[in-house]
Amino acid sequence: MKRSIASTAAFATLALSGAAHAQEAASLDQRVNEIFANSTGWFVNLIFSPLPGTNFPWIVLWLVVAATVFTLYFAFVQFRFFGHAIALVKGDYSDPNDAGEVSHFQALATALSGTVGLGNIAGVAVAVGIGGPGATFWMILAGLLGMASKFTECTLGVKFRNEYEDGTVSGGPMYYISKGFDQLGLPGGKILAVLFAIFCILGALGGGNMFQANQAHAQIANIVGDYPGWITGVIFAAVVFAVIVGGIQSIARVTEKVVPFMGILYVVTALIILLLNADKIGWAIGQIFDGAFTGLGVAGGMVGALIQGFKRAAFSNEAGVGSAAIAHSAVKTNEPITEGFVSLLEPLIDTVVICTMTALVIIISGQLIVDAQTGNYVLNEAGSAIATVDGNSGVALTSAAFAQGFSWFPYILALAVILFAFSTMISWSYYGLKAWTYLFGEGKTKELIFKIIFCIFVVIGAAASLGPVIDFSDAAIFAMAVVNITALYFLMRLVKEELSSYASRLKSGEIKRFEH
Repeated sequence: MKRSIASTAAFATLALSGAAHAQEAASLDQRVNEIFANSTGWFVNLIFSPLPGTNFPWIVLWLVVAATVFTLYFAFVQFRFFGHAIALVKGDYSDPNDAGEVSHFQALATALSGTVGLGNIAGVAVAVGIGGPGATFWMILAGLLGMASKFTECTLGVKFRNEYEDGTVSGGPMYYISKGFDQLGLPGGKILAVLFAIFCILGALGGGNMFQANQAHAQIANIVGDYPGWITGVIFAAVVFAVIVGGIQSIARVTEKVVPFMGILYVVTALIILLLNADKIGWAIGQIFDGAFTGLGVAGGMVGALIQGFKRAAFSNEAGVGSAAIAHSAVKTNEPITEGFVSLLEPLIDTVVICTMTALVIIISGQLIVDAQTGNYVLNEAGSAIATVDGNSGVALTSAAFAQGFSWFPYILALAVILFAFSTMISWSYYGLKAWTYLFGEGKTKELIFKIIFCIFVVIGAAASLGPVIDFSDAAIFAMAVVNITALYFLMRLVKEELSSYASRLKSGEIKRFEH
């Protein structure tokens, strides 16, 4: 009995000590967050601040205007060369002896794995919840325009990449900004390139890493119960390291399998639900068009729908950010423009197909209804205003909508979130690595140092709640777009020269198909 009492007392002392340490850790976490937020909050507010008198973030307008300019400048290239882009992905024009490391399909899959993710699941729910069904129309329009931005940046990525004797390549905005500006005799190229590389590293470690690990852990914990996040982090870090240590070829081999699998799984599930509710599809499409121009059931009317649609498209497909140009630069080709054609498929798949599928299922499911008193959309079950919805409740809304068709879908969604997070992390590790080697030089040791740092941040992201850090890193990703698009306006004439040359040779039959 005495031993039992002593043991109990010891255990209680240990528990109190552990609780005190936990409190200290939480307090330290909070202090770190506050310090970080106070020192970087100005930067986050600057990037995501709205236009005067509106709630429309200027960075979204920056991306959409650029997409519109490129669409007009290249005479709607995304539609004129769409069929040729499909043929390139199939490998019809691929010469295995061309310089580069991965196929057109692998480059597309790697880039898609960096953009297809939680934005397609949670972000669309938020957009439709706040902006109403009409947000879907503007989301599709922005996605179609964004195809021209991807075309522009990915063509330049291949055109100005570095090709090394061992067959490896390095490319992306930091290379085409510095080299392109030099070629045109423009000043400031090196400064802009360094600035882009810094933002890219910060974005890769945060939004492309810690946030993904954090959300993956949250989804797993929802199913199996709460447990320490560092366990998820260590497992993810080990798997991520095993993939990225092999370089872009290893990453491409994984993404070419994971991306089609998760994309097809998600889209097929959505299609089945839509077919089961085929009688409502016409009504849902009508809601989308009505809401796009009348603001059906949404605060702010048409403008509110437009803002939410454009915002979701810009944040989902990253057209104009420049990140995808890094992945596409590794393609096997001697014709830079061909990867521009391939890359324009990316916003189509990410935004026009996957995001639209999510939106249609949400609209048809009846999870959102118009409040008779306010005229705004509310959650059907809870009846609370959706205007306050965040990313997590966005996932919950999508899950509930799909569960109307399949009660087991939340488990599929959890698997999708984990795969989305994993594929995003390995793609962004490559983006960050190329920015790192641009700043510090090529070499196996330098690359290994970054890969280890990246995996450490996987563990940190899964274990901690670092809101201000994530906000800052998201801002860094869109700061990449400020630098990148500024450069694209100066360099787009070089892309037009490539396009004119290739189009004339394709028409004359000089560009030939290869038999495989």
